[in-house]
Amino acid sequence: MDVQLIQRLDNRLDQLVNLDMGERGIEPLFKAAVEQQGGSLVGAAAEALLAVPQNGQVLLTTGSVSRAWITPALGENDGPSGAAAIARALVKARNALCIMMCEASLIPAIQNTLQSAGLFPLTLEQAQIAQADASLASVVMLPYPTDDESGQQKVQKILEELQPDLLFSTERVGRNEHGVYHSMRGIDYGMGRARIDYLFEEGLRQGIPVVAVGDGGNEIGMGKVAAQVRQAIPYGDLCQCGCGGGIGAVTSCDVLVTAACSNWGCTAIVAAMAARTGQADLLHTPEREALLLDTMVANGLINSTHGIVDDSVDGFPRASHVAMAELCRTIVAKAL
Repeated sequence: MDVQLIQRLDNRLDQLVNLDMGERGIEPLFKAAVEQQGGSLVGAAAEALLAVPQNGQVLLTTGSVSRAWITPALGENDGPSGAAAIARALVKARNALCIMMCEASLIPAIQNTLQSAGLFPLTLEQAQIAQADASLASVVMLPYPTDDESGQQKVQKILEELQPDLLFSTERVGRNEHGVYHSMRGIDYGMGRARIDYLFEEGLRQGIPVVAVGDGGNEIGMGKVAAQVRQAIPYGDLCQCGCGGGIGAVTSCDVLVTAACSNWGCTAIVAAMAARTGQADLLHTPEREALLLDTMVANGLINSTHGIVDDSVDGFPRASHVAMAELCRTIVAKAL
């Protein structure tokens, strides 16, 4: 592996996915995260994922309940397809047993998105059999509690029983310093939301590697750049809900990948994984992105920016997401 080439490709991937096309203020967060990481964000994330032992276990989370005051079954389409790309790459590169945790109300839509990425949903026991003989690419779906008390009580049991080698989060809203979960508009977004940030905080405390992807400052992992969230993000210092804090999530991580759209961050991470391994089949391709966009529409996941079920994500049109997969593939082509 040409280390210098990989570093150049990593930097190009970082720069591509952090172009602030949505004017959200992501670029100052990107700069701060790079300074803390001491190098490429997607490169560090790719190396952390590839450091998972062969036949290891990874606990992933995504899914954002978008308007729980209407129904907790309404989820956002930023997050699931990116998580699907990551899980698929982990299965193919490390034969990892991937366990996805989210709200029970969002399991059907996220499970179907993962299945469109090639991962068949199994129980934990079934997935362990499939992993042992490497006969089936699979994923396990588990619900996580949506109230603070149960969410905290579940932490130790889950970590002891599952013993994950890595925790991965993308587009998962975390609470602020007052325990409130906020939307990008600075409103209380906590109802119906899984309290899985408690699990990630304990995992970090225990030394389990934590990789997180976010695009708005209110997600798990953004505690790593909390000062910049307060300065650069709308409602980063003061929300609209009256709690007295900003929207920034307090939960930190080992590796934070910022992106203008969280799904793009995941696309770039798997491209960096492909570049390191020479496995072109790890890539999240334009064709697969198009399929996942269609799957998310069919399962009612919402373009939360515009409040409609369609194949735009975070307000960016379909062609942007398909093109992002193609551009990431093009950037790493020399390594493949």
